[in-house]
Amino acid sequence: MRFHLFQHAAFEGPAAIQSWITDNGHSLATTKLFRGDPMPSQDDFDFLIIMGGPMGVEDFEQYPWLAAEREFIIQSIEADKYMLGICLGAQLIARACGAKVTKNLHREIGWFNVTIDTQNLPEVLQNVFPAKTEVFHWHGDTFEIPQGASHFASSEACSNQGFILNGKVLGLQFHIETTAESAASLILNCGDELDGSSYVQSASEMLGDSTRFNKINQLLSAILNNLTSQTAEQDNR
Repeated sequence: MRFHLFQHAAFEGPAAIQSWITDNGHSLATTKLFRGDPMPSQDDFDFLIIMGGPMGVEDFEQYPWLAAEREFIIQSIEADKYMLGICLGAQLIARACGAKVTKNLHREIGWFNVTIDTQNLPEVLQNVFPAKTEVFHWHGDTFEIPQGASHFASSEACSNQGFILNGKVLGLQFHIETTAESAASLILNCGDELDGSSYVQSASEMLGDSTRFNKINQLLSAILNNLTSQTAEQDNR
């Protein structure tokens, strides 16, 4: 399968996504929007991954490529592409679908549980998410659920943590691709956001147990395995 990834900041790359794609024999091309790379053609990929970043979805003046990215997301949904948006990526998908993105009541950074509404999970995500699981967060904004999408995840600090549209467009406010190395990079580049508020952990708390990263990376693998298996089944019909 041909994956294409949108990267918004030099310090926030694919992390464990890259390992999964390589290990499973897929291809990956990357558009580094922060350096002015051109948009790909819709014919160039099967699965679009939209990463996180420190900007907001409406920061067009500082990041003018956000407008082209929003339009590309709309076109990709209309072209029936598979899509995974993480953090900012999920917010961009939601906004492209007409939903609002606003400041969350709380900044949420570190390891916190999400609760999964299994009744709202489509078949492709059944038996992937535990009813409650600890994941990595780094965000201050939140999205509304797009019209027609199923809302399936929430946390104590943020009620909208996950949605899926048409069984193939997945938005996650939380991070499952993060490794110890990529978390350290976030801390290095965005450490000014560690303000000690109620849902913000310290750097030592976030990096203290490396097994946490292994667990969320296993969740990433399970999701991507299911989505790509579904694609293969449809291609064989």
